[in-house]
Amino acid sequence: MTPPMAASRPDLVRGIGRWDFVALIVNITIGAGILGLPAKIYALIGTYSLVAYVVAAAIVALIILCFAEVSSRFNGAGGPYLYAREAFGPLLGFEVGWLLWISRLASFAALCNLFVDYAAYFWPAAGVGVGRAALMAGLIAGLTLLNLVGVRTASLVNNLFTVSKLLVLGLFTVVGLFFVDWQAFSFAVAPSYTGFSSAVLLLIFTFSGFDVAAIPASEIQQPQRNVPFALFTAIATVAVLFLLVQVVCIGTLPDLATAERPLASATQRFLGPGGAALVAAAAMLTALGTLNALMLTGPRLLFALAEQGQIPAIFGATHPRFRTPHVALLVSAVLKLALAVSGTFIYALTLSTIIRLTYFALTCAALPVLRRRYPAQPAPFRVWGGVVVAPLCVGLCLWLLSSSKGNEARDVALFAAAGLVLYFVSNRRPATQP
Repeated sequence: MTPPMAASRPDLVRGIGRWDFVALIVNITIGAGILGLPAKIYALIGTYSLVAYVVAAAIVALIILCFAEVSSRFNGAGGPYLYAREAFGPLLGFEVGWLLWISRLASFAALCNLFVDYAAYFWPAAGVGVGRAALMAGLIAGLTLLNLVGVRTASLVNNLFTVSKLLVLGLFTVVGLFFVDWQAFSFAVAPSYTGFSSAVLLLIFTFSGFDVAAIPASEIQQPQRNVPFALFTAIATVAVLFLLVQVVCIGTLPDLATAERPLASATQRFLGPGGAALVAAAAMLTALGTLNALMLTGPRLLFALAEQGQIPAIFGATHPRFRTPHVALLVSAVLKLALAVSGTFIYALTLSTIIRLTYFALTCAALPVLRRRYPAQPAPFRVWGGVVVAPLCVGLCLWLLSSSKGNEARDVALFAAAGLVLYFVSNRRPATQP
């Protein structure tokens, strides 16, 4: 048996298969961060950036173990929101869902800006003024329509984006490895504690995606079995690819620390002038694929909050023909467009990482709580040594949170306070189910 709050809505379609879900996680994880972070991480700690990638991947793998066990108990929509609600109660669950939704809006807006910036390489008018706003509006409208007409259609398009990303980044690494100067790698000077922890904090964002992908679990086939499998398959694929990308950047780009577009600059060195255009197109493809995945997953948070009666029931409505959460989709799309006009990539990256680490810690803490609460209902996927792994992961999350900047931490606290106000206002009236 699963916890009582694991029930899913009968009118949603389970149209996401096992490999569709693997592709969804890979698509979300291989986002725009990999296009710029190699330079920022190298500027912080040099060649030790390779070690930081390994450490970040190891931390994420441990967190995924906890996610795999906790998520295997559920088959409803909501992901980390649902886990926190079941383990720690409605208030904390609402805060997780609220902050997770905020982070999805901010990340979408930042990626939308990145997409338009690269589109301006081919169409300069798209970089400023009316052209920029028009391209953003058209992009968001198209992705909203795609996700409105059915989860299966959106899932198939997501698969196409994922395969395209893997081919482009695979080509970059395979070709680039032939041009690597191995003498460029030096571990003589050890990085500072602050620099290393800051680098790992940024890389946690790069490896994230598995947490968001679990949100539409009510539309995944056999989620208790397929979610754990997809989590480990996807993160292993992404970790190897990211590490190879960093190797190529270090070995082919002497001025990596100051490069604004490291992959484009590196490609231009070993593929010539056409390399910049190729990477600009790849960046657009990467951003577009992640935007589609975020459009698929993010609105399901509103749906899940409404499904549990914590916000007005209208947000839990499903389209009578397409059987998708159309109200949540449309509301999210409007807010994403508004934020995209003024969004900044770096701010959203750090803000999203702080929020993610918060609910990562709560999900890991939920593992022993749910074990004690349901001793006669063991999770379909059980982590060996979970009573040790879970607190270790909570400690690692707190360590990384200690490296965050004051401004972003303050803003997360303000968003959380706004969520508290919304929660108490919404719950002054009797909760209703959609």
